[in-house]
Amino acid sequence: MQANPIHFTKTRIAPTPSGYLHLGNALSFALTAALARKSGAKVLLRIDDLDQQRVNLNYVQDIFDTLNFLNITRDEGPRDINDYKANWSQLHRMELYKDALKQLADHGVVFACQCSRAQLQDGIYPGTCRNRSIPLDTPETAWRLITDEKELTVKTLNKGIIKARLPDTLKDFVVKKKDGFPAYQLASVIDDLHFGVDLVVRGEDLYPSTIAQLYLADVLDLVVFKNTIFHHHPLVMEGSDKKLSKSAGVTSIKYVREQGNTAADVYEEIGQMLGVEGLRSFENIITQL
Repeated sequence: MQANPIHFTKTRIAPTPSGYLHLGNALSFALTAALARKSGAKVLLRIDDLDQQRVNLNYVQDIFDTLNFLNITRDEGPRDINDYKANWSQLHRMELYKDALKQLADHGVVFACQCSRAQLQDGIYPGTCRNRSIPLDTPETAWRLITDEKELTVKTLNKGIIKARLPDTLKDFVVKKKDGFPAYQLASVIDDLHFGVDLVVRGEDLYPSTIAQLYLADVLDLVVFKNTIFHHHPLVMEGSDKKLSKSAGVTSIKYVREQGNTAADVYEEIGQMLGVEGLRSFENIITQL
């Protein structure tokens, strides 16, 4: 990581309210806050709630509780559940997503797909519907982006400029789901542009998503997004080869907090799981990783 990072305008913390947050989320939040403080960036809280079937207000409240517990402040975003529902839910930005989807349709770079996940081959879409010419307005169909082997430029904070191509698992990736809602990759790009985010901090497991989002930005000619700086941090693991999930109850911040632990205890635990010493707050996390 750079000793003297360049100035950034804004970064974001963007959890999904689909489960109680865990130690891995705490690491990502803390690293984001530390990088923001070091680079002069503001912190936006963005709650990614487009998967409405999985949204639970208890999990939304857990986001606020976790940030407060970890002493992580934000400069922009919802203050509480009521503010989130009234002003900050992604549902309020549906027109922005629809505009982007319309642009993709107008340019003929998407196709309708009726395949289920079960029809994927080892997680790879086989192109079944690519040439079927299914009308885009067909009910219960997803929209997939027509992709190729183009080389993309990823600007990173700690590794400089990287050249990359879409992994096989994201070829012809979904931009609109069968329920009519925009898919994560599209919504994330549009949100980051809308809020003026120029630094994205996320786990290294989301590196493929970074490539997909840069691919989409290239198709939409979103130059500002293509200049975003990314930092992909190591994951907190449950075992030697298994990343934490929101179903891992004993590693949830809620559970840890209810057992009487302090924020300093949580940071120290994260440090131990990553094999580094001296993590006691988000202020010193950046010097330890």
